[in-house]
Amino acid sequence: MNTPLNLLFDEIDTPLGPFALVADLDGCLRASGFTDGHARMERQLADFSESPGFSLARAPNPGGLSEAITRYFAGDLAAIDCLPIVESGTQFQRAVWRALREIPCGETWSYAQLAQHIGRPTSVRAVGLANGANPVGVVVPCHRVIGANGALTGYGAGLERKRWLLAHEGHAYQGPTDSVYDVIR
Repeated sequence: MNTPLNLLFDEIDTPLGPFALVADLDGCLRASGFTDGHARMERQLADFSESPGFSLARAPNPGGLSEAITRYFAGDLAAIDCLPIVESGTQFQRAVWRALREIPCGETWSYAQLAQHIGRPTSVRAVGLANGANPVGVVVPCHRVIGANGALTGYGAGLERKRWLLAHEGHAYQGPTDSVYDVIR
């Protein structure tokens, strides 16, 4: 018989709205993201609390994660760089998520650059899908990926949050008007 995975949940206030995080008892981040208007994070929280294989308990600052993320939003941008995470997902998704953490703060890469970086230059669309499936928002910085033409593209928490995060990290966004056409190449 499998024992349930005990997880801890906290929610912090940020300049962009409430931000939730889920950690295991070892202090490793398993999920994070904005909770208002972000359907994926809301689904993840529901899955963790309703699935028989998990137990989810409210806990302040599990493993120091809430404090580190609060410091990031207060301007200590390096506070989240080395936070421990548990990577779930396919081998390809995990490769993309590890590469996301290699994008320097204050920089952006295109989906094509990210695909090239992981040695899969023809897998640009798959890289985009993996980027969109990232369960650890902000800490695994999927917001640092933009379209081939420099446009801000799909961000589950909304493009205004993506724009804010990039500005917060020192990236002066100068791209074209946001467009859904011809941006993932």
